[in-house]
Amino acid sequence: MMDESIPRSPLASRFRGFLPVVVDVETGGLNAQTDALLEIASVLLQFDERGYLYPARTVACHVQPFPNAKLDPSSMAVHKIDPHHPFRFAIPEDDALRKIFKEVRQAVKEANCTRAILVGHNAFFDLSFLNAAVARTQVKRNPFHPFSNLDTVTLAALAFGQTVLARAVDAAGLHWDEREAHSAIYDAERTADLFCHIINRWKDMGGWNP
Repeated sequence: MMDESIPRSPLASRFRGFLPVVVDVETGGLNAQTDALLEIASVLLQFDERGYLYPARTVACHVQPFPNAKLDPSSMAVHKIDPHHPFRFAIPEDDALRKIFKEVRQAVKEANCTRAILVGHNAFFDLSFLNAAVARTQVKRNPFHPFSNLDTVTLAALAFGQTVLARAVDAAGLHWDEREAHSAIYDAERTADLFCHIINRWKDMGGWNP
């Protein structure tokens, strides 16, 4: 719930009380119920003094596969994560969720928003893995809306006629490095750049002002 004694921030006003948080996950497959969650990254956003949205900071974790989690070879070949590499410093799912959720809840509170809303490229995928991990671990106080999301696939299709993240980032005039792609941090940060770019471009066109 919003604290009515605290003035509403531009973030709370812009997105109907929701705090947009960009999330990307890397996984062991496509099935959120059976396949491992291997990486999760979240990018917290802020408005600057001119009312432009920008990525403020990133919180990320390498995640240990949950017991009996599946690792599909075709998915593993894309991101090339070695889930058992000792230098991943991976942590259990519940610890990863608590770390991410703590930071997001604090950001929600500071912005005087009602809750967070997940922003992602094909956001249903990231949200499904997030929700499945919450159900497995029974971690409490999930700050994210359970089914609503903001999808940069749709926004990029509208703004640039592109739906693939790399092509949309390129069409926006932003930097894309294919060598860095398919890590949760990199993809989340590029998705955040793309989301902010589209929101700010819409502002410049007169679509919304704080």
